[in-house]
Amino acid sequence: MQAPEGQISLETAPLSQDENGRYLAMRRVTLHGALVNIGLATAQIAGGLFAQSQALLADGLHTLSDLASDVVVLFAAKHASQDADEDHPYGHRRIETLATVVIGMALIAVATGLTLDAGRRLFDPEHLLVPAAWAIGFALLAVVSKEGLYHYTMHVARKLRSSLLRANAWHHRSDVVSSLVVVVGIGGTLAGLPYLDAIAAIGVAAMIAKMGAQLVWQAVTELIDTALDQEKVAQIRQAILEVDGVKSLHMLRTRRMGGEALADVHLQVNPRISVSEGHQIGETVRKRLIEAFDEVTDVTVHIDPEDDETGPRGIDLPLRSELIKRLRAQWEDIAAARHLENVSLHYLNGRVHLELYLPLGALEHPERAAELSQALVRASKSLPEIGEVVVHYR
Repeated sequence: MQAPEGQISLETAPLSQDENGRYLAMRRVTLHGALVNIGLATAQIAGGLFAQSQALLADGLHTLSDLASDVVVLFAAKHASQDADEDHPYGHRRIETLATVVIGMALIAVATGLTLDAGRRLFDPEHLLVPAAWAIGFALLAVVSKEGLYHYTMHVARKLRSSLLRANAWHHRSDVVSSLVVVVGIGGTLAGLPYLDAIAAIGVAAMIAKMGAQLVWQAVTELIDTALDQEKVAQIRQAILEVDGVKSLHMLRTRRMGGEALADVHLQVNPRISVSEGHQIGETVRKRLIEAFDEVTDVTVHIDPEDDETGPRGIDLPLRSELIKRLRAQWEDIAAARHLENVSLHYLNGRVHLELYLPLGALEHPERAAELSQALVRASKSLPEIGEVVVHYR
C-alpha cells in the first residue's frame, strides 16, 4: 500500500529469501549476545558495588553499553536487509554503516564518562575504593563470556560480510581486554597499590574510546565512498585485463556499502566489433569479478571504442538521423546512393567514420564500381565531421 503524496510510508519492503536469511542470522547472533550481556552486566555491576571495585563497575557499564549497541544492531539489520526499491536503487546497506557510527560514538561517550569518574577519585584519595578479592572472579567470568561472544559474532560477520556485526564483535573483544585490565587492577589494589583500581578503570576507558574512534572512522570512510585498498584494486584490475576482448581499462572506481563492494569501470575494446559483442565482453567482466571477489556484489561496465580520457572527444558530433540527412544531401547527384543497404557509423578520434554497403546488382555499370566509390568518398568527406569512408559491394 502506497502512502498518499507528501507522506512517508512506515511500512518496510518485503525481504528477498537471501536477505531474509541474512537478517535472521544477524538477529540470532545479536539476540544471543544481548542475553549474555544482560546476565553479565548485572553480575559485574552488582559485584562492583558489593566488592567496592570501581574498575569492575566500569567494566559492567561497558557491558551494559553493549546491550544498547545490540538494540541498534537489531534495528539496523532489519532495515538494511531490505531489497533495493525505487527510492533506494542501491539498497539499504548504508543503514548498517550509519548504525556503526552510532555504536562507535556510544563507546566514546561511555569511555569519557568512565575516565572523568576515575580521574575524580584519583585526585580525591578519600573516594578510592578497595575491592574485595572475590571481585576477580567476576572479571574472569567476563573474559570467558566475551571471548566466546567475539568468536561467535565474528564467524557470522565474516560469513555474511557484515561490517555492522564485525563492529559488534570487536565491541565484545574490547570487553575481553578491559576485563583483563580489571583483573590486573583489582589484583594490584589488593597487593597494596590503592590507585591501581582507578588507573585500571581509566585504562579500560582508553581502550573503549580507541575502539569507538576506529569504528567511527571506518564507517565515515565508507560513507564518503573511499575506494578499496590499493592491493585489492590492483587485483580487480588484473582480473579485468585477463578477459578476452578487453584491450585496456580506465576510470576504475570502487567503494564499499555495508560490507559489500561496488565497482564501475570503462573498458576499451576493438572499435569495429558489434554492439552485442561489446556487451558480452562487459557482462563477462561483471560476472568474473563477482565470482572472483566475495565482497564485490555489483559492477557497472561502460564500453569504450577508444580511450576517452586522453583522446579527442566527439560529444558534439551528430547522431545517425541527422548525419544521414546531411549525407544524403551530399549524395543527391549519385544515383547509386539510393540503393545503399546499410551505413555503419564509427565515432572515433573526434570524427565519424563510415562504412557504406552497396549491392552490386543495383549498379548500372558494375565495372565502374571503383569510380562510384571515389565519388561517394568525396561527397561524404565534404562534411567536416566525416573521417574515413569505406565502400563495400556485395
